[in-house]
Amino acid sequence: MENILIVDDEISICSTLQKILEYEKYNVLTAHNGTEALDLISKRNDIALVLLDIKMPGMDGLEVLKKAKQITTDLIVIIISGHGTIHTAIEATRLGAYDFIEKPLDRDKILLSIRNGLKQRKLYVENKKLKLIMDKKYRIIGNSPALQKLLETIKRVGPIPTRVLITGENGTGKELVARALYRNSQRNQEPFIQVNCAAIPKDLIESELFGHEKGSFTGAIAKRIGKFEQADGGTLFLDEIGDMSLSAQAKVLRILQEGELERVGGTQTIKVDVRVIAATNKDLLVEIEKNNFREDLYYRLNVVPIYTPLLRERLEDLSLLVNYFCELYAQEYNLPLRAFSKEALDILAVYSWPGNIRELKNIIERILIMTSSKTITAKDIPPLTERPRKGKKSVYIYAHCPTFQEFKDLSEKDFLAYKLRQYRWNISQVARELDMQRSNIYKKIEKYGIKEEMDKK
Repeated sequence: MENILIVDDEISICSTLQKILEYEKYNVLTAHNGTEALDLISKRNDIALVLLDIKMPGMDGLEVLKKAKQITTDLIVIIISGHGTIHTAIEATRLGAYDFIEKPLDRDKILLSIRNGLKQRKLYVENKKLKLIMDKKYRIIGNSPALQKLLETIKRVGPIPTRVLITGENGTGKELVARALYRNSQRNQEPFIQVNCAAIPKDLIESELFGHEKGSFTGAIAKRIGKFEQADGGTLFLDEIGDMSLSAQAKVLRILQEGELERVGGTQTIKVDVRVIAATNKDLLVEIEKNNFREDLYYRLNVVPIYTPLLRERLEDLSLLVNYFCELYAQEYNLPLRAFSKEALDILAVYSWPGNIRELKNIIERILIMTSSKTITAKDIPPLTERPRKGKKSVYIYAHCPTFQEFKDLSEKDFLAYKLRQYRWNISQVARELDMQRSNIYKKIEKYGIKEEMDKK
């Protein structure tokens, strides 16, 4: 049941409106001057709508409206006035009033305005919550040096409307980088349009990007506005651009060069102002050698290259990412918030994560859905299977260890081997990284029989 505040210096009007609204099952509060009204609005966060008189002693309604909107932006304010003018109505609308109703008040008219205003507020609040969820969903999490370098690049490049080419393996967060660039740009109030070039059939990609005229091909029963036009004034994110057909590449090149396009089957030249951000998991230089990608388009797109690091290159961020996904799914699925034990995190830390952050996200989601434990322990972690690499067999990280001690020994061996590879067997550097004595490193190498020539195979 919504709370409605009536603000009017005429006690009889307050009393009449209160009876009408309480009969309609609204909770009603009253105030007889601007100061009293603002005090109520600032102290309570549950007032949904205000019926506000213009002419009051001391602070008038327009001043109350302005200050009330500064306190809470989602407040619906309906102005009521016995001295209404067009100028006053325009000024009230400019300051954020939802409606302007003249006295004497019509019961049906004011109830209709209240119902419509509350519906709009509900949509506004829902959109606000959705935006918060989406903003949280697309956050980039981590404190590792690799990630800090990435965030610094985003901060520097975002405000400049230059083209960016994002590269990296699947699951590393290329879309998150594109959205972060958009949020940091001066176009962040304009459209952000995303196209997955790999998901669109080659015979439809041009229609999808550039639009088409009615009758331009079989099935074109109506005119279609393409993604470039939809993104006019804003940002177009071309994901997996390495999978785009050569004919579509030629047209994209023309748009980047001249800022104009023609719809499929059309003759009209259409000007567009679009910031293009592209992403790919392919090596485009190799694709150029194979004649799968245009070299001139590559250099047009690759003004600022951004590389998204692999998860195994930023394992320092693992616990932060796990906590973030736990919070995300607790909110999304209405689950209790749970934490991972150190042993569980240790298991996750020795895995190489071939699917990167996307794989980690899926694993965390699965664990939280399938496990009822208050704390996620080692036994709750499902088997993690390494992807075959260069002829090596797939191995289970821990599934075949008969005891937890054997698992810890295996994980310590694999972790140390990983660090030795990472620093090219520079023992001093590994010791500094792990905050261990060099002598302890040598003892563990001997204990686990780790050999440099074997480790490189």
